Amino acid sequence: MVKWSKPAGFDLKQIRDYIARDSKVYAQKVSMEIVEKSEKLNLFPEVGRIVPEIGDPHIRELLIYSYRLIYEVFPNRVEVLALIHSKRNFIKDLLSEQRHERG
Repeated sequence: MVKWSKPAGFDLKQIRDYIARDSKVYAQKVSMEIVEKSEKLNLFPEVGRIVPEIGDPHIRELLIYSYRLIYEVFPNRVEVLALIHSKRNFIKDLLSEQRHERG
């Protein structure tokens, strides 16, 4: 099962809203593709690379368009922790903060 944390869901909404300023069609396409690729983690949870800034083999990422879908692998589920632009300055504390906000 793939579960999206509240912060990751908010990230997806912000990305969709930002893209929709220029193209609602493209915003929908990008959002759907991100969600579809996240669902494939049900079958292949370790397909993504280990997040270099963290180094924990349970926290991985998929690169989708110019975004990093960061997720954690548990024994019977995958949780999407964040969706950030690849140009964004990513720091370990951001992910830790988001993990504490999960609901």
